[in-house]
Amino acid sequence: QVQLVESGGGLVQAGGSLRLSCAASGSIFRITAMGWFRQTPGNQRDLVATITTGGGTNYADSVKGRFTISRDNAKNTVYLQMNSLKLEDAAVYYCNAIHTQWNGVRTEYWGQGTQVTVSS
Repeated sequence: QVQLVESGGGLVQAGGSLRLSCAASGSIFRITAMGWFRQTPGNQRDLVATITTGGGTNYADSVKGRFTISRDNAKNTVYLQMNSLKLEDAAVYYCNAIHTQWNGVRTEYWGQGTQVTVSS
């Protein structure tokens, strides 16, 4: 079992910055992709950004140029630097990780979510 613990959410003014962190712990063999998703009430959970073990990244069009995802493989931690925040970035942000076991079985894990609130 793998646990994901997020931190760094909070209240920020539009145009400001926040940095989210997510640390994986537990019975880890190998974590491949990690990423961030976000969700607002009544809506589906949408991809924000993902990053592979090798550093390959993928971003939602809405955050390109403003958000940067990074990871520390040694610490099994993923970060999301969010700059130039907009009102529409307000959401609960969820950390996601794909864990691969020694036998190749993959399991997806989610964090508990961290609230990001953007004020005008």
